[in-house]
Amino acid sequence: MGVLEIPRKETTPVVAGKGRTSLFSFTKTSSSSLSSSSLSLPHTIPPSPLHKFSESMMEENIDNAELLITKWNPNSSTHTKYEFLFQENRKEAKNFIKCVKDLRQAMHFLVSENSVSDKLVLAQNLMQIAMKRLEREFYHILSSNRRYLDPGSVSSRSLRMLGWSHSRSSESEEEHCVGSDEDVRTAGESISEEERLSELAMSDLKSIADCMISSGYGKECAKIYKIIRKSIVDEQLYHLGIERYSSSVISKMNSQVFEHQIKNWLDGIKIAVKTLFHGERVLCDHVFSVSITITESCFTGVTKEGSIMLFAFPELVAKSKRSPEKIFQLMDLYESITDFWPEIESIFSFESVSAVKLQALNSLLKLGESIRIILSEFELSIQKNSLKIPIPGGGIHPLAHSVMNYISFLANYSGVLAEIITDSSSTTESLLPSLLPESYFESPNHDEGPSLAISARLAWIILVLICKLDTKAELYNDIALSYLFLANNLQFIVKKVRISNLKYLLGDDWITKHEKKVRQYAANYEVTAWSKVFSTLPENSSDGMSPEMVKTHFRQFNSGFEQVYRKQTSWVVLDGKLRDEIKVSIAKNLVPAYREFYDTHLVALSGEKNLEVLVRFAPENLGNYLSDLFHGTAVSGSSSSSMSSPSLSFVSRCLS
Repeated sequence: MGVLEIPRKETTPVVAGKGRTSLFSFTKTSSSSLSSSSLSLPHTIPPSPLHKFSESMMEENIDNAELLITKWNPNSSTHTKYEFLFQENRKEAKNFIKCVKDLRQAMHFLVSENSVSDKLVLAQNLMQIAMKRLEREFYHILSSNRRYLDPGSVSSRSLRMLGWSHSRSSESEEEHCVGSDEDVRTAGESISEEERLSELAMSDLKSIADCMISSGYGKECAKIYKIIRKSIVDEQLYHLGIERYSSSVISKMNSQVFEHQIKNWLDGIKIAVKTLFHGERVLCDHVFSVSITITESCFTGVTKEGSIMLFAFPELVAKSKRSPEKIFQLMDLYESITDFWPEIESIFSFESVSAVKLQALNSLLKLGESIRIILSEFELSIQKNSLKIPIPGGGIHPLAHSVMNYISFLANYSGVLAEIITDSSSTTESLLPSLLPESYFESPNHDEGPSLAISARLAWIILVLICKLDTKAELYNDIALSYLFLANNLQFIVKKVRISNLKYLLGDDWITKHEKKVRQYAANYEVTAWSKVFSTLPENSSDGMSPEMVKTHFRQFNSGFEQVYRKQTSWVVLDGKLRDEIKVSIAKNLVPAYREFYDTHLVALSGEKNLEVLVRFAPENLGNYLSDLFHGTAVSGSSSSSMSSPSLSFVSRCLS
């Protein structure tokens, strides 16, 4: 009821015998009785001239207020033809606020000095009429200025308005009654018409709120504010695509609708936090600056329901059916909330909206938990991969493709993942770095902390993949092809690391070590695949040898080389650099040895008929034959004069 305990919602004068009770409801009988009793006291001190003068001034204030307040009585059939005071006559609006202040001051005086005064009853009724008028004005300003009190407009001008408001804080209440055009212009600053109207509306709302609150009508003022502003917030959230969902609805969404809703939310939270809720907080703080309690009540009533609905969506998504590809959407949601967390804490700082922060925090926890589970399930799916068919030609296994593409994308979220993994209480996560091979990370930029945690986690998944590929290599009957398969796939893994953000997480040492491993696999392939061909040549070509023995060596070389050549033209090395390195290594070892044998012993067969059948390969042509290898396309015929063009269609079919 306020400091004077003035009864509200009464628009008619309070008279005796009507059943109304109030601090200011007095009957003539009680007044006369009190007066007689007072006069009968033997030592009554007559009022001093100064006291009489003060009482006279207070009664004059009431009479002056009566003229203006009655003029704007919303229930009077004779009130001014203008419907809204603040809209039609700003100077009179300022006087109206001053009259209410003077009226309140007079009531205070009469309560303490002459509580039986007839003027007190009049003042009470005038105060009720004034509050009814101000309620109507407050409602009208809020309703008619929706465009100028848009949260985006308020939010963008918050700094200037706060500065203006603070500059006014030292002024007296009387001087601060109603804003004028000059009031809202900061020194030397030019503002647009829309900004001027927005700031005038905010000034008028604050003036009315200050007056009503100080007169004991804060609840009525707050009720109007909550109804209008909540409808605006709810409407804007709807236009942002923020709706109330249930877990069952989200679970039934197809992928296209689901992705659309995620995108809607990610776009919506930016506007909701930085503009909508921030603007509402600024407006509440400004309008109800005289009462932190009413500020909190209004902000809570306007924003709590919508903000909880906004921050509940990520939790529902986190609880929906999990899949490996959904992890990226979950991380987008997680990152968005963490990015806006400082604003969330600042905007929703009141105790009554702590449920909003709790909901946002709970969504973070559920998202983090779901992301960690998806990572664990993904790792388990690698270990459980049961494809038993060897990849033709020793090409890249589909598992290597899918896992490395996935991990490369994960590396783009290293900051979010590091936070999620570091926050995990899982024993496995905390022990992961020690479970990796010794000195797995030696790069100087891998310090203790979140960076090491995410690096170790991704390195572990790659290690699980490499181990699985080792088992896939055992599916080949040809050991040489199994080594080529391992070289191919490890080279693919290293290349993926090198060209993605994985490079910064795993470090140069990791890349160097695994490139060395690729070369080792390639060397093992070469020894295993070509040892039979090398064995057809004598260890020392300079030793004397019969023509028959020379013929035998040439025949064995022809057979061995042609057999290896035909088989390996269907084998694959997709990485051009690795392919060339393998070919060069084979040529460096094979061609000189064959050339030495060829140049030394060909003369022994000079008299032979059909020499071209017996000696089918010239040293200078071996390089041309080797150039046909590792393109994944078998060559018809026994010779080739030039390098074949690489064809990836066969490999692509294998990976589909």
